[in-house]
Amino acid sequence: MELWIPLTIAAAFLQNVRSALQKHLKDRLSTLGAAYVRFIYALPVAFVFLIGVYFYRGQVLPEVTPVFLLYSLLGGLCQIAFTVFLLWLFSFHNFAVGTTFSKLETIMVAIFGLILLGDELTTIVVFAIAMSTVGLIILSAAQSGLGLRGLLSGLWQKPTVIGLICAAFLGASVVFFRAASLSLEEADFLLSASFTLFIVLLLQTLIMGAGMWIRDHEDFTKVFIHWRPAVAVGISGGLTSIGWFTAFTLQNATYVRALGQIELLFTFLATVFVFREKVIAGELLGIVLITASIILVLLG
Repeated sequence: MELWIPLTIAAAFLQNVRSALQKHLKDRLSTLGAAYVRFIYALPVAFVFLIGVYFYRGQVLPEVTPVFLLYSLLGGLCQIAFTVFLLWLFSFHNFAVGTTFSKLETIMVAIFGLILLGDELTTIVVFAIAMSTVGLIILSAAQSGLGLRGLLSGLWQKPTVIGLICAAFLGASVVFFRAASLSLEEADFLLSASFTLFIVLLLQTLIMGAGMWIRDHEDFTKVFIHWRPAVAVGISGGLTSIGWFTAFTLQNATYVRALGQIELLFTFLATVFVFREKVIAGELLGIVLITASIILVLLG
């Protein structure tokens, strides 16, 4: 099995863990503060990972070139922009449709990957992405209670546009991260991934931290007051990012994000076997399509 496959599956699983832990911060931090936690408390994890790789590999740290810094900065800004637009999306009463379209980042990764890096896809993977997209829409329609008719009726509403913008920013961030890592040509994949992750998190911590400080001093301070639960989010988030960044360095980012849809399967299984919630036909159909698409990605 190629290394990027277990790394992606582990990252998808840990992302579920991080999301679950972040929910416990809702009563203590603002939504923006909870989002900032994933950057600032993941930074030490990324630093330890980089130091470990540095001593293990015995290589010189890569040079921070203008191209690398530009890709890292653009990727970090796109991910922050995704967070901001997603928060804006949640402010609308009818955000369910927009949320569905915000999850279509795999398509965006494929588009940006082709434009920026010349990444190409096999026919079977293109078909898998199409199948996954249909499955995601059906699953979201069932979970939101809107149905397909409700989703279609909301196509021309403002939340839908914001949702697509979210997907575009998230997709662009993934491609920029991969481009930054690949620009470190003299370093091996592990050093490239760890160095890129550390620099990106450092930039995000500084930029988003400055924005929060200017916007709301109290909100920024609470991130440090409630450090105990935030550390758990940071550790899980840092480990998640290690998996994603290493996988992006090894493989076409579209393949990685397409396989990363297994996160939805983990969520579905937890819903059924842990929380014992009832599953309706639409949810089952959606998860079957997503599972089939994951198998096709692995075959392709």
